[in-house]
Amino acid sequence: MIKYGITSWTWVYPFNPSIIPHVKELGFDGLEIPIEDPRNMNAKEIREQLEASQLKCSSICAVMSAERDPTSPDKGVRDNAIKYLRFCIDFATEVGCDIVAGPIYAAVGKVLFEDREVAWKTSVSVVREVAKYALDRGVYLGIEPLNRYETSMINLVSDALRYIRDVAIENVKLHFDTYHANIEEKSLGDAIRMAGDLLYHVHSCENDRGTPGTGHIPWKEVAQALKDIGYDRWLVIETFQPGIKEIAVAASIWRPLEKDQELIAVNGLKFLKSLFK
Repeated sequence: MIKYGITSWTWVYPFNPSIIPHVKELGFDGLEIPIEDPRNMNAKEIREQLEASQLKCSSICAVMSAERDPTSPDKGVRDNAIKYLRFCIDFATEVGCDIVAGPIYAAVGKVLFEDREVAWKTSVSVVREVAKYALDRGVYLGIEPLNRYETSMINLVSDALRYIRDVAIENVKLHFDTYHANIEEKSLGDAIRMAGDLLYHVHSCENDRGTPGTGHIPWKEVAQALKDIGYDRWLVIETFQPGIKEIAVAASIWRPLEKDQELIAVNGLKFLKSLFK
């Protein structure tokens, strides 16, 4: 059965557990929790608040910065990436979540590699080590293709499937984001069907990252493809709060996406549910 979630970035940056009750009040089943700074994340407190609100943690979103880049030729940076991703995995288990998702293969914004194949193999080696750690703890890793402006490593579902094959650990799956796929894929439906049973997590985003259903994402095509492959996990709305420097730079959010940010959550949830009645 499809479950509906939303990222905390809709309202706050960095993560603040005070939003948890509100997310439940809006009718969501779960909350995607990004880990910007591990030092600020109290898993016990967050789990208690999730349980008190009867809300699930849909997913942990890995935030891949230059200081934690799996493609780096610097071993210290790669080790930092491993340490960070292991923290994300441990945090996931502590809050009752089974997936760490996102572009865990490279720093976001890194689009030039001196030798792409060397960077690819370096990244695969790092993620394979992390995947083994996650496998022992019952956690999946979701590989998210990003658009060409945010990475040159993995842009297409076909890129991600090649990467997953190269890592060759059974808990490494695909994380599909409609915003990125709208830029890169010829057909969102075909991309989803190509992923098949490797698809484990979905970001349900409009083409401008505004309210799902108000732009030109081919939602009926997306929904039909998800039904075709028997997808029954999370649909998570990913949008961002404007006016926050870190998010503006990372996601190119330079203006309000709605008159009221709350509308993205309320109307987006209503629309997504209508697709799967």
